[in-house]
Amino acid sequence: MVVYNFQQQATMKEILPINKVADDIQSGLVERIEEDDNVLHVIYTDGTERSSHKETDATLVEQLKALGVSTDQLTSNKVKIEIKPPSAWLGIATALGYILPFIILAGVFWFVFRQAQGSNNAAMSFGKSRARMFTGDHPTVTFEDVAGVDEAKEELHEVVEFLREPEKFISLGARIPKGVLLVGPPGTGKTLMAKAVSGEAGVPFFSISGSEFVEMFVGVGASRVRDLFDQAKRHSPCIVFVDEIDAVGRQRGAGLGGSHDEREQTLNQMLVEMDGFDTDTNVIIVAATNRPDILDPALLRPGRFDRRVILDRPDMRGREAILKVHTKGKPLATDVELGVLARSTPGFVGADLENLVNEAAILAARRNKKMITQAELEEAIERVIAGPERKSRLISEEEKRIVAYHEAGHAVVMHAMPEADPVHKVSIIARGMAGGYTLSLPEEDRTLLPRKKIIADMIGLLGGRAAEELVFDDITSGASNDLERVTRMARSMVTRLGMSDALGPMVYGQKDELIFLGREISEQRDYSEAVAEQIDREVRRIVNEAHERAKAILIEYRDKLNAVAQRLLEVETISREEFESIFPLPYAKNNGTPIPQSLKEQPAEAI
Repeated sequence: MVVYNFQQQATMKEILPINKVADDIQSGLVERIEEDDNVLHVIYTDGTERSSHKETDATLVEQLKALGVSTDQLTSNKVKIEIKPPSAWLGIATALGYILPFIILAGVFWFVFRQAQGSNNAAMSFGKSRARMFTGDHPTVTFEDVAGVDEAKEELHEVVEFLREPEKFISLGARIPKGVLLVGPPGTGKTLMAKAVSGEAGVPFFSISGSEFVEMFVGVGASRVRDLFDQAKRHSPCIVFVDEIDAVGRQRGAGLGGSHDEREQTLNQMLVEMDGFDTDTNVIIVAATNRPDILDPALLRPGRFDRRVILDRPDMRGREAILKVHTKGKPLATDVELGVLARSTPGFVGADLENLVNEAAILAARRNKKMITQAELEEAIERVIAGPERKSRLISEEEKRIVAYHEAGHAVVMHAMPEADPVHKVSIIARGMAGGYTLSLPEEDRTLLPRKKIIADMIGLLGGRAAEELVFDDITSGASNDLERVTRMARSMVTRLGMSDALGPMVYGQKDELIFLGREISEQRDYSEAVAEQIDREVRRIVNEAHERAKAILIEYRDKLNAVAQRLLEVETISREEFESIFPLPYAKNNGTPIPQSLKEQPAEAI
């Protein structure tokens, strides 16, 4: 239609009024007229061509007669009138003018429908499972790639044996667990362990996240659960791994949607499917979560996820084994000691250790080294713990001096107490959001914290504030995080750990916490205002006495405080060896040798 209109406009560049054409006919100047629909092509006797147009509701002869041209004049002047048949394109263009809008509208609906379906592009594929299947023909992960969780591997070895030789168990009437729940903090290797089980057994592995079941459309989650279990049955024996199952397995009735909540409908369908599994399907469901406390009890009952495997933070030997796995294939220098690194990384999980090795490799490449040395690995530990160095940060000489004495106060106080962890490094170079840092690491892993150790940590945290008071007779905001941690530790001693003689071995308040994440959600007070006032007094007393202890230590070792601070101002960073050469140990840590007089005067048990 657009082409037709363009052609029509092109033929009407020089348009004459119809009355002018009539005058020219009467004057005998017109040789012939070609009528093309309503467009007139007028050819004159001198060979020139002009265009005109006529009215739609009358013929050309009728209009010319109305303008005074008689039939005799048309005949006598020998004016030929040729009428061209209507063009076929005109009909097509007219039809397209009616049909094209509907075609465009249908195309828009089709495009939107395909986009809403995601990547499958098949009609009505909303309810299809998004699980990704990995075949077991060429396993990429086995138990050799998993380290530091020997007990968990032993638990899951039975699952591998069942998938390899199910007849051995069935002949004895044994029932292998249908579901295995991997529980542990983030980064401990739950997903890796599930892949290793599949790789060892050599069976297909379906992987899906709990959040992928729930969509914006009602009923999609339940449909995807049905489709997932149908796929698993077709590929039996196999393993179905559901990561972060707490996204869909949360306890029912806890949300605002009531019983018709889409997530709860998905969970109900999952419970039904796990119950409907036949004993000969050889399909095992492995799920991972770091929040087992919020899972629905029906999901954890025998017959569903009845086996729970704990993947906790690895100990020193476990960390060394994990470091061996992550450093395999990387060029390490001869001075690298993985055992020393394992002792220096308490609390690190597998993901942290992998990140540590990767950071060390990046540092070595940045320094144009061919091998990763112990120096890069130790610096990577500090980067993971405290963040990267910010040497470009500009501070005044006065602030630099305050930071030096603040960090020296931490180091001297912690070094003077037998129960405190050894000081590994002191620095006034900013890392992350901190202006400086004192790195103290335990010599061994701990599962129990004695009261003396908690009090020693509190005194060490208050060493920075005490140093500011002694040296500058003023205080700054640099100790804000230290004060927050000390207050939290003192309140925990009184209300959670029963370490207060005044309040006794009791727990005050019911706290809802995230297991393995260590975060409080809420606290319910179940004690009176009088007890609350007593708790506040006890917390204040513990913090104040720890503060006085820190000041007493710094007064006794004022010369060491000045020496450490002065050295920090000169070199900015002091290692453990250099620090101990400035401040030799007055006793051997943890061997019961005599302690300084300032510590004898106020025994730790008094706090």
